[in-house]
Amino acid sequence: MTLKPIAYALSLTALIALASPASAQIKVALDSPADLEGSGSYVWAHAFTQYLNEHGMEAEEYQRGALGGDDELFDQVSQGLLEVSMSPLAITTSLDNLIFGLRLPYFFNGMEDVDRALYDGGMLEKINEATTPDGVRVLGVNTVGQGSGIFNTKHPVETIADMGDLRMRALDESQIELFKTWGATGTIVSWAEVPNALQTGVADGYLNPPVVPLLFGHTDFIKYFTDAEISPSLRVTIVSEDWYQGLSDEERETVEAAALAANEANRTWLKNQSGVYDKLKAAGVAIVTLSDEARAAFVEASEKTYDSGLLTAEQIEAWRTAKGE
Repeated sequence: MTLKPIAYALSLTALIALASPASAQIKVALDSPADLEGSGSYVWAHAFTQYLNEHGMEAEEYQRGALGGDDELFDQVSQGLLEVSMSPLAITTSLDNLIFGLRLPYFFNGMEDVDRALYDGGMLEKINEATTPDGVRVLGVNTVGQGSGIFNTKHPVETIADMGDLRMRALDESQIELFKTWGATGTIVSWAEVPNALQTGVADGYLNPPVVPLLFGHTDFIKYFTDAEISPSLRVTIVSEDWYQGLSDEERETVEAAALAANEANRTWLKNQSGVYDKLKAAGVAIVTLSDEARAAFVEASEKTYDSGLLTAEQIEAWRTAKGE
């Protein structure tokens, strides 16, 4: 499918025109390169878009950054100016923080646990109960690779003690708290600034799935990876609630079926990612596998962040129950 380049800073008038009823096209804003081999997020988006087109709903992919950054896309979705955005997991937390349960370190044992909690356990419905009144629906959760590990530019991390001299790029304050429990420090850096931060020493590393340095060209300066499997590596698909509610019953069923097809394609892609480690090694990245003892130390330290106030005890218990504990 051809990606449409659009000026990064669209005027409000242009956005309104794109989202107006006169345009039946469903815009899907991508959050990664259009790489069906390397990007799980793109696998989800492409399967979703393809399904819609095959079932009579015109949809088009828009390359990463074409319609704005993550925050801009979120605003456009909430205002009904953009139908679909592939977005960071935590993008909806300005509306409600329940989704942060998916970020708890060493809480989920893979995507099976995640899907059980979201779909069988009803947590996706609970998330949407809080976000849809403000115009945003979480349509799906996708994986972007194997569980997050520790990448850095300085040295191998074989035990939690090896984190002591590292300053890690953090997504937000909650991740800084996690690094503190590991004996490291953190600094919040936007994704666009990560390459410069790593090359200048502003940050020494980051947490991400194994595929990320390959996908974004970071292996020139990232040289060490610890396969710590901290948490599933997740992104979300958010859609405009105004758009969603404006669909006919048949169209809404098609959109939901497209999301299921995208989930299936995304989970199948994940099962075929075993070659990523070989690609990292070929790119010059040394890989460390934690011993059972070292992993246990990371788990014990990480669990201290559960009562940080990010989620209530009741919310954490709801996630435990939803995943079958």
